[in-house]
Amino acid sequence: MTQHGSDARTALVVVAHHRTDSLTAHTARRAAERLEAAGYRIDLLDLHAEGFDPRMNLSDQPDWGNREKPYSEETHAHMRRMLDADVIVAVFPVYWQGVPAILKGWIDRVWNYGFAYGRSKPRLADKRVLWLALAGVTSDDPMVEGMRTVLEVTLNEGLAGYCGLAHSTVGLLTDAEERPQSFDDDGTLVIGEAVAGAAREAQYADFDRRALEFVEGLAAGALVTA
Repeated sequence: MTQHGSDARTALVVVAHHRTDSLTAHTARRAAERLEAAGYRIDLLDLHAEGFDPRMNLSDQPDWGNREKPYSEETHAHMRRMLDADVIVAVFPVYWQGVPAILKGWIDRVWNYGFAYGRSKPRLADKRVLWLALAGVTSDDPMVEGMRTVLEVTLNEGLAGYCGLAHSTVGLLTDAEERPQSFDDDGTLVIGEAVAGAAREAQYADFDRRALEFVEGLAAGALVTA
């Protein structure tokens, strides 16, 4: 976590990947650097590194009759980090056209009843959130539009919208694998040859550019599309 002045805006950057050398972790670091350059204090939340347990438990199970239920201290600590943030950036690989289990568990336990939803005045209404979703499919794969739709409905409407957030953007980042993935006409997954050399450098430079366009739009208070 990088400290700035007490009046600095805060960006909570949530990383959902088990490897620190992954493209997901790299993208999260680049996002944090760009937000810090824009004047944000960075709170980097690496869910795996911090040992976050995604499993629901009795302490964090919603009580529909008590929106003031005291949840576990771990969950309350994460809630405080969300409240302290002006913007939230979640960076994750796309698994089965959705978020990985550790991020889903973070949502289940932390975006909880009485905190993120269930009040006439939403506590998170003034937050802006960006979901940077890394997908192995190529940009021209017919699956891309369906994947984007699933993620937008789930994260923008089903989660952020339900919790009263007016600004939520899914940044779907295709071509995240060095070996291109696509489906043939029979629906069989086809894994191409690994990209190498100058072509690989160009692919990842373009990937960085697309990711940072979303981050810059968030920092500027604008919603952008790929």
